[in-house]
Parts: sequence; C-alpha cells; structure tokens
Amino acid sequence: MLSGELTAEGHRLFQRVYYEDTDFSGLVYHARYLHFLERGRTDYLRCLGVEQSALISADEEGLVFVVHRMEIDFKASARMDDVLTILTSTEKAGGAKMVLNQEIRKGDQLLIAARVIIAVINARGRPRRLPETLALRFLGKAE
Repeated sequence: MLSGELTAEGHRLFQRVYYEDTDFSGLVYHARYLHFLERGRTDYLRCLGVEQSALISADEEGLVFVVHRMEIDFKASARMDDVLTILTSTEKAGGAKMVLNQEIRKGDQLLIAARVIIAVINARGRPRRLPETLALRFLGKAE
C-alpha cells in the first residue's frame, strides 16, 4: 500500500504533511503541492505496472514522460500533520500526450485541483507516440 492503490476512478495515494512541507505560518508552502502531485503521478504509473526506468531503455528510442503544461487551482491550505489524499486519473492517453487530472484532498475537502498535460518523448527529446497497449492501460482498458 506504500504506492497507493488503483480504484475505479484512477489512483489514490495517502501522504502526511511534514514540517519540511510547511512555511513559517505552518501551512503547506505552495510549491510543495507539486511534490505531492508528482508522487501521485509516479505511484499511479507504478501501480499500473509501468516502470519508468525500463521505458527509457525499452528500445533504441526510449520512452519518457515530461510535464508539458500544468493548471493548478489552489482552493484551501493544508497544515502540518494533515493526512492528504492525492487522486490521479487519466482524461486522455494517445498520440504523443496524456492528460491527467489530479486532486489533493483532506478528507472530503478539496485543497488542490490540477490538470497536467504530459508530453511523450524519446530519449533524444523528440515527440513519440504512446504505444497503444500503454495508452489502454492508462485508460483502464488493458486486458
């Protein structure tokens, strides 16, 4: 359960807020939410059985995911010792990009809503198509 769990909606990960995540006011520093979102995306991949290190060297081109664009709405703040739920789901997967929706919640309260556009590139930094079998896995349609 260290990497969270897949649900019917996508992926769910629990994370505690530590002192290092907060600023002088005791609230989570705004840039630290990016860390929580990244952990959610990384563990989503892990739970889907996608090993990023293996993708990089999978063939002569490799396959790499990079954040192309991120839209974040800050709704409310978290505090030290809060337990957060990071939710990640796939809106689109195909071609040379994926669109992921993420939320950070404290209980039922929405703290952060994010839409993340991921570019799929090769090891040389050129766009490359997401293999269909991988796209289907992200869309929850894998066999």
